[in-house]
Amino acid sequence: MKLKIGDRAPEFRATAISGKYGAGQEVKLSDFRGEHVILYFYPKDNTPGCTTQACDLRDAWEEVKGSAQIFGVSVDSTASHQKFIDKFRLPFPLLSDSDKTLMKSYGVWVKKNFLGKKYMGTERTTFIIDPKGRIAKIFRKVKPNEHIDLLRQSIGHENSCEEKSGPERKSKRDRVQKK
Repeated sequence: MKLKIGDRAPEFRATAISGKYGAGQEVKLSDFRGEHVILYFYPKDNTPGCTTQACDLRDAWEEVKGSAQIFGVSVDSTASHQKFIDKFRLPFPLLSDSDKTLMKSYGVWVKKNFLGKKYMGTERTTFIIDPKGRIAKIFRKVKPNEHIDLLRQSIGHENSCEEKSGPERKSKRDRVQKK
């Protein structure tokens, strides 16, 4: 069953690798109740499209960091994520989903077809989760070079994204990035 707007976002636990502070830390979606979460799924670290997508988010970090907690998710290992973060100076955490549990629960581990070859892979998809834990927006089959514009438009049109900026929000984000 594909998730749709208004559905409760599936809970998850995953190891977050945070560029600025290094070592992994377990996070769960419910840790971020009361704030928006951007969960973007991408196929692979250090590939052209995924690098474009991540670097565009990095370059727009000052615009989006107060509006939502961002997590990138791929099947890559935590070691791969750390190298990707270090190489491109990514300021937001990446989650390793090597067993594909998170991808399956969000419906983004799908059958794909490339040049007649069928295989299972990650559908580049972004979910914006509202402060109550419900899915507010879904962007499926995202084009890497259009991703940041979609997020800017979404965040800019949701006043509630900008309303919550107090110390509680900051402490949750610091907990992920500073440990």
